[in-house]
Amino acid sequence: MARHALLGPALVLLAACSIAPRAATPKPARTAPTPLTIAATASQGALVIGQTVRGAHARFGGRDVRVGSDGHFVFGIARDASGMAPVTVDAPGMAPTKVVLTVAPRDWPIERIDGVPPATVNPPPEIAARIQAEQARVAAVRTRDDERLDFLQQFQWPVQGRISGRFGNQRVYNGSAGTPHSGMDIAAAKGTPVHAPAAGTITFADPNLYLTGGTLVLDHGHGVSSNFLHLSRIDVRVGDRVEQGQVIGAVGATGRATGPHLHWGMNWFDVRIDPLLVLEPQRSGATIAR
Repeated sequence: MARHALLGPALVLLAACSIAPRAATPKPARTAPTPLTIAATASQGALVIGQTVRGAHARFGGRDVRVGSDGHFVFGIARDASGMAPVTVDAPGMAPTKVVLTVAPRDWPIERIDGVPPATVNPPPEIAARIQAEQARVAAVRTRDDERLDFLQQFQWPVQGRISGRFGNQRVYNGSAGTPHSGMDIAAAKGTPVHAPAAGTITFADPNLYLTGGTLVLDHGHGVSSNFLHLSRIDVRVGDRVEQGQVIGAVGATGRATGPHLHWGMNWFDVRIDPLLVLEPQRSGATIAR
């Protein structure tokens, strides 16, 4: 009797333990998809590549930006941009996302040249009209906005040589400020083959423009294009598909050029960008939720 009395409480305790509910195992928090991946800072003259989710709508600088089927988008930072640059994305099923990029300023050297013939600084009306008409033709092809993602390739040098002129530098002729240099000049011998720095489609080809001589425009998609000036030879035609590394022409000194070199310029629509910056990796390696 005494033995059973001692075991009774223990049995009750064991029974209670056996039916006590288990503590719930906490489930890991679900990470929400990232609607926007982009650099926080961009230099003046930079080409900025970002990525969002499929089907998103993006805007930069008050204008719509094409978003590719894989979520990639791109835009350019103008030479004279400053302060903060907002990027907004509206993704399906997510709250609108806004990222404000900081525009990093650069130093733009100014070279003053006096004694230049006045007709060179201010051409006569008939020449000015020709220049205006030719530049309008080039500007027209820069409005193209193809779905192609050729701009995602790591760009390569079109020719090897010394940089003889940098993007953004400005000259003042006889006291009058000229237009800032719109691209990068690469010194090379006449006839040196020019290679496509990235794949694309030829949208403009003319061997005889007044200012730029032999001129090509290569469209890389989403409004990004390269232009090649002062060519001595053009090896492609409008509409040709060009692969990276393909020879598209040859270095020359046509148009208004003081010696043989390749002028390589780049645009995002009407925004001029620095080709030197696309030769360096500009992309984030982050994985984007689809």
